[in-house]
Amino acid sequence: MTETNRIEYKAQLTKNLDLEKEVVAFLNYHLGGLVYIGIDKNGNTLGIAEPDADMLRIKDRIKNSISPSAMGLFDVVLEEKDSKIIIKIIVASGSEKPYFKKKYGMTEKGCFLRLGTATEPMPQKMIEELFASRTRNSIGKIKADRQDLSFAQLRIYYEEKRRPLNQHFKKSLELIIPQGGYINYAGYLLADENNVSVKVARYKSRTRVDLAENNEYGYVSLIKATKSLLDKLELVNRTITHITSKERLEKRLWNDIALREATINAFVHNDYTREIAPMFEIFQDRIEITSASTLPEGLSESEFFEGFSVPRNKELMRVFKDLGLVEQLGSGIPRILETYGKECFQFSDNFLRIVFPSAESVNTSGQVTGQVTGQVTGQVTSLLSVMINEHYRRELMSLLKLSHNHTFRKNYLHPAIEQGFIELTIPDKPNSKKQKYRLTDKGKKQKLFMR
Repeated sequence: MTETNRIEYKAQLTKNLDLEKEVVAFLNYHLGGLVYIGIDKNGNTLGIAEPDADMLRIKDRIKNSISPSAMGLFDVVLEEKDSKIIIKIIVASGSEKPYFKKKYGMTEKGCFLRLGTATEPMPQKMIEELFASRTRNSIGKIKADRQDLSFAQLRIYYEEKRRPLNQHFKKSLELIIPQGGYINYAGYLLADENNVSVKVARYKSRTRVDLAENNEYGYVSLIKATKSLLDKLELVNRTITHITSKERLEKRLWNDIALREATINAFVHNDYTREIAPMFEIFQDRIEITSASTLPEGLSESEFFEGFSVPRNKELMRVFKDLGLVEQLGSGIPRILETYGKECFQFSDNFLRIVFPSAESVNTSGQVTGQVTGQVTGQVTSLLSVMINEHYRRELMSLLKLSHNHTFRKNYLHPAIEQGFIELTIPDKPNSKKQKYRLTDKGKKQKLFMR
């Protein structure tokens, strides 16, 4: 593999290596790019002696030496090549061009662009033109209507990742406007209270004529709304089991990884400046995920499908990545394409819609129709055995001596609900704090059968 317009090789990280120049050039390039440390100009793999230390140095240099901020626009990961460890720096195209080295400002010594396999100084005229057309309606530049905002939820999520936020977190996460110190719209979206609501609708058929269920997830931190919606989709995305004469086949309505990536993509890349939130619609034969988003300027459909990343909301991207909701820049669309074809993506002038066909028909109640078994697992049996009246989820986990929430939901709770043994006391609000679970008549009969 040789150097290209999007690939740059560096033998090693040294103080004299002008890494910032290469990163600036890719930030200014409409496709972004990749910088590999540990590979020489001829493509020979040399490896890295101190990869962890070098990764920290790289992050620190990019964070502190480039303006506008590149946070949320780059990723630093380790890879193995020819049995040696190398560093890959993924750089997305930025929306606030021109990017430049702080030391030299918006001059030909500070601004660079990619020309073929070379990095060249940006002409002063181009610098001035880019600055004049710089995007001004980004959520990082819009002042929030409310300034009396709290961030307790965000603090909790960062503490769960063992990355506690200090008193200056609003500045470090770029949730304030430098000029004036006001909380920006990105901060508003991540605050404990906001006016953003994400709708999830379920229809009785293949059209929008008959609405069977309508839920809202919002008015809270966008992270909490995202997690609540992922939990909802986990519940909806049921496992289908087919028993044949030769084997037992299991599959889900939609591919787990693709559904998660499409959901995160809708949240992170949605254009919130239009005050429109993502929307999720479940039909008898499909799920549709719609976001207020179009192809970034200068990016073609083919480049979009190849995974070139141009984050619309770099502040959200940075937080979602910090909290493990985003794995790596540019990885979402390729993950979706591993299961679903390009035809699942529908582009319009104002929206991006992703349509995943369901593996089986879904009826009004959300149950899967078709040849589905009711085989009871040991985990479901254990859950039914401890249930008496109505129980909170934490209470059930305590009775079963379980501490891992995901394990309980996946192996105990969801299968029991899917098989009709347990029901929600507040079915219209599955994520309510007051939600409890109780045995259905079918569950009571199953429990008697177990004795």
